[in-house]
This record gives sequence, C-alpha cells and structure tokens, in this order.
Amino acid sequence: MSRVLLGIIPDEAVFADFRSQALSTDNWYSKYDKNGMEVWVEVAPVTSSQGNKNVPKVHKIKCRMTIKDVSAATMYDVLHDGQYRKKWDPSMLESFDIARLSPNADMGYYSWMCPKPLKNRDVVTLRSWQVTDDEYVIINYSVKHPKYPPKKDLVRAISLLTGYLVKATGPNSCSFTYLSQADPKGSLPKWVVNKASQVLAPRVLKCVHKAGQSYPEWKKQNSPDQKPWLYPEQSTLPMMDPSELAIQRGHSLENVDESTQLDIQESDKAEDSS
Repeated sequence: MSRVLLGIIPDEAVFADFRSQALSTDNWYSKYDKNGMEVWVEVAPVTSSQGNKNVPKVHKIKCRMTIKDVSAATMYDVLHDGQYRKKWDPSMLESFDIARLSPNADMGYYSWMCPKPLKNRDVVTLRSWQVTDDEYVIINYSVKHPKYPPKKDLVRAISLLTGYLVKATGPNSCSFTYLSQADPKGSLPKWVVNKASQVLAPRVLKCVHKAGQSYPEWKKQNSPDQKPWLYPEQSTLPMMDPSELAIQRGHSLENVDESTQLDIQESDKAEDSS
C-alpha cells in the first residue's frame, strides 16, 4: 500500500503486487476446497500487539473459482456493470458511482447487509482497472471525501486493498480470483470471520458466476453498446481531481464494539430458528 500513497491512483507496481498476491500460495491457509472453489486466509505474522483486544482485526482472504461456461470478458463486464449488480447481488443495500478520476479509475459508494445481530456496513472506494489480452484486473481501496462522511446507521468499513483477477483459460472459460484485505471495523466476533471465509465468500462467488451466465442475455436488452469501463468516452460521470481524495485510515473512524454479540453456536441457533 505504500506505493499507492505516492499518488492516489494506483500505478503499475500496485497492479503487479496485486497479481502476485492473487497467484501466490505462500503463507496462505486453505479454509475451503470443493467443487472448483477454493478459499484461503493469509497466515498473519505473529506480533506482540495481537493480545490487545482493541487492535482491529485486519484479515486477508482469497477465493478462486474455476469457471467453465463463462468467458473472462463477460465476468469482467459483470463486475463493472452497476445496473446489473442490482439484479444479482443479494447483500447490496445501495451502490452508485460518484466521479471519474481517470480513464481507468473512478470513485464509488457501496453498502451491504451483514449477518444479524451485526450492524450493516458501507465503504467509499477508489476503483481502478487494467486489461491485457487474456487478463482483467480490478482493484479498490478506501478513500475519504468530505461530501461522503460515515452514516449514523452504518459502520464505515475499510478496504485496504481488494480486487479481482480474471484470467481467460479458453474462449468461454476462466479462472476468477477475489482477494480482499479489509478492516470491517467494530470488534467482530470470531464466528463472523470464520463464517465469512468458509461460507459467505464461496456463496457470493457462486452468485457472481450465476450472474455471469445470465449477463449476455440481460445486456442485449439493456444498453448493449454501453460499456464505459471499456470505452471511457461513454462515461457520463463528472470528473474529479484525485487530489480532493485521501486514503481512508481506520484509526480516524469510530470503533463500534460488537464483541459481546452472539458467538458461532448462538448464531447458528438463531439462524435455525428464524
């Protein structure tokens, strides 16, 4: 992340570092491997501060899905198409683009539902993307802007570095990797982290895959030639000077203590009875 700070918009080194992390197997612990879906959690270095309960849990998760029936180009379009996301994202509360920063970077807002009894979350992120012959990369990280402060009814989460690497493996198949280093803020119970890595992440990726299967037919009926992520001249977003933004730091946000909420056993009972 230090290279990002040299300029708010990521450079080639940031993309290269993301690719390296997405493809690496060193220091990753497998949490799930089934039906073409793999989930890993990074083995965090041991530090003396880990005994401090006030230290926010900043974990890194990686999911990789083998897709045999959708092209890399289509999956890339699905990730970008904000109108279509409203059709397939089961967790989304609200999502919208705010401004364009460059031909391949913009700023946006996203809020989502969290498992009860936790508060729902939101983020304001800078997103940037890069396309080569057989590879598509999207990365984002949290930024702050005075017009989009934290909301009272949501917990403002932090994306330190989150993104996707989609690699073509054939004309209608691809490898789809999601990697996220995020601070959900609050004092999240252990069951939430476990559940996110082992259950929620594969579930979300399956939703994305299903969305990819249905996207070409949907797009035919919904502005089929409109793809500003491929053709920047189509964008209707206002331009914003990147200097108006700053990297969002977690320590500047209020911590919400959720550590007294349900543990995993209680949570399972609550879900079973709902």
